[in-house]
Amino acid sequence: MMKITLLTVGKLGRMVEAQLAVDYASRATASGRALALGPVEVVEVEARKPGKAAEAEVLRPHLEGAHVIACDEHGKVRPSRAFAEHLARLRDDGTRRVVFLIGGADGLDPAILASAQETMAFGPQTWPHALARAMLAEQVYRAVTILSGSPYHRD
Repeated sequence: MMKITLLTVGKLGRMVEAQLAVDYASRATASGRALALGPVEVVEVEARKPGKAAEAEVLRPHLEGAHVIACDEHGKVRPSRAFAEHLARLRDDGTRRVVFLIGGADGLDPAILASAQETMAFGPQTWPHALARAMLAEQVYRAVTILSGSPYHRD
């Protein structure tokens, strides 16, 4: 099994975007069991002080031993099918844990970005970080459905 964590800066509470991310993570967990993908979880962290450096401090303990993919506007853009194939390749190569990072409103600390194995982007637009976590959770669910042959994704 390859555990997938969406590690995000900021607590959304009962916001619609937070519930949407949890819903897609739950769907991905349920559908991914047979594919050795999951569980998929959303973990929110909050720094006690403002700034990227303080956010990096609360993120770091969650990264040890994981393949880290940082969400960043300059990251690699993959179509959904290629994203699914990438997750399958990581799993097949023996990766036990993948952590996707979503920073706060000002993005991720440069040291955290530099320590990530890879970066990914949702495209050239700028997205609010609350919406980005729902979009990422949906893409993980979509990847699971693609790999399982489900008709959810249409090319």
